[in-house]
Amino acid sequence: MKICFFGIYNPEYSRNRVLISGFKQNGFDVFECKVDPKSGKIKKYIALLEEYKKIKDIKFDYIIVAFPGHSVVWLAYLLFGKNIIFDAFVSLYDSNVWDRKLYKPFSPRGFRDWFLDWYSCMFAEKILLDTNRHIDYFSKNFKIDKDKFIRVFVGSDNSIFYPKDSERKDKNFVVHFHGSFIPLQGVEYIIESAKILEKEKDIQFNIIGTNIKKKYLGKKFDNINFIENISYEKLSEYMNKADLCLGIFGNTEKADNVIPNKVYEAIAIRKPIITADTLAIKELFEDNESIILCNRDDGRDLAQKIIKIKKDDFLREKISNNAFDIFNKRLTPKILVRDLLNDLKK
Repeated sequence: MKICFFGIYNPEYSRNRVLISGFKQNGFDVFECKVDPKSGKIKKYIALLEEYKKIKDIKFDYIIVAFPGHSVVWLAYLLFGKNIIFDAFVSLYDSNVWDRKLYKPFSPRGFRDWFLDWYSCMFAEKILLDTNRHIDYFSKNFKIDKDKFIRVFVGSDNSIFYPKDSERKDKNFVVHFHGSFIPLQGVEYIIESAKILEKEKDIQFNIIGTNIKKKYLGKKFDNINFIENISYEKLSEYMNKADLCLGIFGNTEKADNVIPNKVYEAIAIRKPIITADTLAIKELFEDNESIILCNRDDGRDLAQKIIKIKKDDFLREKISNNAFDIFNKRLTPKILVRDLLNDLKK
């Protein structure tokens, strides 16, 4: 069996890593017809055509336009025909207009993103999205038949994110977060919770993200370590040394539609996690059983949940083990792709 991942994408991005690894583990020969997203605007399409020439005579069982592929679905359609699978993963329109608020809904750029979302779904035979909630959003807003969609949870690369014995020099309760300063993440509410918990001298926050560090540069927080972006391997080390991991806390529609990478990475390492109470998160997890949920955009509630889980060793252990069990039964790359293949055969 042969599969081609096609597009202008980074194979190291977590979504792509998981799918590529999963197909290999299911016995596929994986070919990548790709160029670096950092290539020039026009040059990258020319370079992609050159890459296509190298594999054009190979008969593939599946063609996946990898994320972010919105701008190249048309090219995949011309080169391979209509039997292409588009890993949409996110809506450009939702991300840029409503979540990040980079431009207005009826602006030229807003219309461009809506069009890219719509046409890329229309050209694809099947569309991959990460939650049923996200599928509902796409179907409703871009008038796409729900039968075209397949839910594929994000999962995590368990060759990198897995439980490790990690020595710690201190006895602090370490709360871990990694991400960026976009509305979806709700970093400001994590900072608010840290300020509330400053009197708890044994609670320490590690917040990883270059743009977050720049945002709070020069401001003093006794209980927060701001850390630059690091490699996946180093990130795994930091998470293994943590006692608790944090998800997302923003109050946007996108936050209600997705389960972020960091949640999967935490449960793959067998760490308890607190994240916002959303419809998407409940597709996989149950509050106080496999996850701790808190109010969105509410630093005070987050602080209370951190104290709650810090004081309850049994709860921490139960949540960690239950979520780790979910990961191993449903969310490893091999299992995710096995289930995807079953859906494609229906």
